[in-house]
Amino acid sequence: MTSIKNKNIAIIGGGPGGLTLARLLQMRGLSVKVYERDVHRTVRVQGASLDLHHESGLKALNAAGLMGEFEKYYRPGADLMTITDKHAEPLLRDTESREGADARPEIDRGPLRDILIDSLEPGTIVWNKRFQSMQRNENKWLIAFNDEYATEADIVIGADGANSKIRLYLTTLKAFFVDITVIEGAVYNAIEKAPRIMKLLNGGKIFTLGDSCTLIVSSKGDGSIAFYVGFKSEEDWAITSGIDFTKPQEVANWFKTKFAGWSDIWLELFENAESPIIPRPQYCMPLDQDWQAQADLTIIGDSAHLMPPYAGEGVNMAMLDALELAEALTGPLFDDSLAAIANYETSMRKRAAETAAVTLQQTELMHSPNGLEEMLAFFKS
Repeated sequence: MTSIKNKNIAIIGGGPGGLTLARLLQMRGLSVKVYERDVHRTVRVQGASLDLHHESGLKALNAAGLMGEFEKYYRPGADLMTITDKHAEPLLRDTESREGADARPEIDRGPLRDILIDSLEPGTIVWNKRFQSMQRNENKWLIAFNDEYATEADIVIGADGANSKIRLYLTTLKAFFVDITVIEGAVYNAIEKAPRIMKLLNGGKIFTLGDSCTLIVSSKGDGSIAFYVGFKSEEDWAITSGIDFTKPQEVANWFKTKFAGWSDIWLELFENAESPIIPRPQYCMPLDQDWQAQADLTIIGDSAHLMPPYAGEGVNMAMLDALELAEALTGPLFDDSLAAIANYETSMRKRAAETAAVTLQQTELMHSPNGLEEMLAFFKS
């Protein structure tokens, strides 16, 4: 093990990546705290269903000793996909889940987070702590939060997502806009509010492509559905559009115009969506990014390698980062934290660049005039 056995580790951010890392480090006897901006664990409704991959997300869960818990809460059949055209005509429908190394079992984000939280030692997570700044004080980091709370740590690990503040202490490299905006929404009690969509979903997922746009709909275990509309746009579209996203009817009116010619079945989503609907401009970190490794600071997940969601790699990459960083810091290969972190970051950046390249290619393909035909050909092959 490196020379961190008696050091305090602060993880900024309590998403799947940060929680997985905390679990893995605690299993190896290290002192860890997770600082999370949410007021408490149930304050925020967690997003859509996640498909975990054997070579990454499931590999990390297995190393964390949590596959038994995962098998209690994952949703068989939720991975079944239906591809439709804009008229809601099914053109390809999965009839059975993939198996073995190709399997992509689905679990809702909330239950996954609960599994990880419950695996940690009591008091590991410090809630309602929004990171503000940090500075080195002798050989430690002095970390300040929003409520004048401050703490010290020997090592800081940023798991604070797309808008990471920790990243700024490592590099000034910024993500670039990929010419796509996604509108995210949710419908609760969907069996009553969106019955036609629920019938089409059949407990799984819908991928709809047409007119260089995408619509992805996912069922959730609580009876709700999450949906994501993707389209080409200017970076500031959410501001210049003039839409009040706290008023779903305004978004529905925009959809009727922007997606003229699409089936009215999709209006079940917008006219019954919870407020607010969230516009999300899509960004990707540079594929050739690099920075100087530091012995007491690193980043994982979207903080390190933000990319669009169109390859389903986000949570999987974050959990694999956690596993590889934990192994580097606690394994026998490195004598000090600088060597361990440098090795992890070099490997992580290479892996992330390869995944991001594929993701960008798929994002462009799905939002092209021939996106539907290309996607059908891909899955039929």
